[in-house]
Amino acid sequence: MKEIEIYSWATLDAIKKAADIIESVGDLHSTHEMSIFCVIEDDYLELCYSDTSNNYLRRYDDEEEFEEAIEERKEELDEADYEDEDYDEDYEEEDEELDFEGEDDDI
Repeated sequence: MKEIEIYSWATLDAIKKAADIIESVGDLHSTHEMSIFCVIEDDYLELCYSDTSNNYLRRYDDEEEFEEAIEERKEELDEADYEDEDYDEDYEEEDEELDFEGEDDDI
């Protein structure tokens, strides 16, 4: 596997347009990271878009390594999704526990 940092989403988009997309993993809205797994001729690529860290392009040596990377990324981003859901549930529970009695109703 080889990896290079990509500074622009436009560059990733240009590569994506030329590729056959195999799988999309993640969501920029919930996990702040998304990987597009794609193929251009004999190159197995991962295009990683991120709101919070570096964007990158990874090239995998063969199809087996590529498939393993897809499964790994699914596990990583599913765990992040689960952690975000727990946070949202905890936050909602705290809101329900707040007691607003005694506030001025004349407003």
